[in-house]
Amino acid sequence: MHDRMLMTPMVRLIPALRWLLVLAFIAAGANHFRDPAFYRPMMPPYLPWHEALIAISGIAEIAGGLGVAFWATRRVAGYGLIALLIAVFPANLHMALNQVDLPGMRVDPLVLWMRLPLQAVLIAWVWLVALRRPLIATPADNKERSHRAV
Repeated sequence: MHDRMLMTPMVRLIPALRWLLVLAFIAAGANHFRDPAFYRPMMPPYLPWHEALIAISGIAEIAGGLGVAFWATRRVAGYGLIALLIAVFPANLHMALNQVDLPGMRVDPLVLWMRLPLQAVLIAWVWLVALRRPLIATPADNKERSHRAV
């Protein structure tokens, strides 16, 4: 049977979802440097070094996004992004509990609370495109593996 016949619609969608995730994390990480003031209100007061943490999280998002783009680094980048998403959860909780607004915008409290389960959705997305072991090797998987560095 031909490999394409064995592929479910979701399996065929995974490369597109992977590239969307790559672009989203790179853009989000770059925004930490373009507009760090946007992230300052998100920082819980009990955390030290707000500026450094904003920069570090931006670097981690860019590195994780780039890492997911390549087969050889995809798994470690996936684990790194999941760790990052867990690490920033306290900031999201801080925003929801304290109804923190962002610079120049009033954020509805419902939106702040909805961001909390969104972290689980993002973690699932990372797992799907970076960590999930495919049931079958797709032609795209085989092509990527054949081009990896030795």
